[in-house]
Amino acid sequence: MEILFATSNKNKFNEAAQMLKAEGIDLKQYSFSYNEIRSDSLEEIARDAITAAYKRCKLPVFVEDSGLFIESLSGFPGAYSSWALNKIGLDGILKLMEGKDNRSAYFEACIAYRDGYDVVTFRGKCPGRISEEARGEDGFGYDSIFIPEGEHQTFAESIELKNKLSHRYKSLLEFSKSLNSRR
Repeated sequence: MEILFATSNKNKFNEAAQMLKAEGIDLKQYSFSYNEIRSDSLEEIARDAITAAYKRCKLPVFVEDSGLFIESLSGFPGAYSSWALNKIGLDGILKLMEGKDNRSAYFEACIAYRDGYDVVTFRGKCPGRISEEARGEDGFGYDSIFIPEGEHQTFAESIELKNKLSHRYKSLLEFSKSLNSRR
């Protein structure tokens, strides 16, 4: 089964393609950019994006939106994670965390899929904490400062860990189960 993934993020595409291939689903990247709506809701952003993507390609397609939610920063950067990373970077996030005892955070992902009939969403969440400093060379985005719950390594220190615990993996797993049940 081949499905389009509407994203301009090559790292996100490669990660999803690797995960879904194991489930018998081949991804094709649909390079897609549009003016994302501003919202605190990942689902609202994903639903808006899938509407725009489907309108352009008219084929079964999905989008994924995700964010890092830090408890002591009242959920910031959340749905604005990409914007915050571009503006203040990892060093800026770590600076905001200086002196904070509560380093709890979670990654959340929302996939929106449209096949021409319905829009269906799938969510994944990975609890963890923010490290004291960036560690690791693998991954992308916030991977080098996020330590999943019960672990000692950041996602950037262990891609294998990320591939089995991440928010994206969990949402993609639910998505693949839904797709495979329709076959």
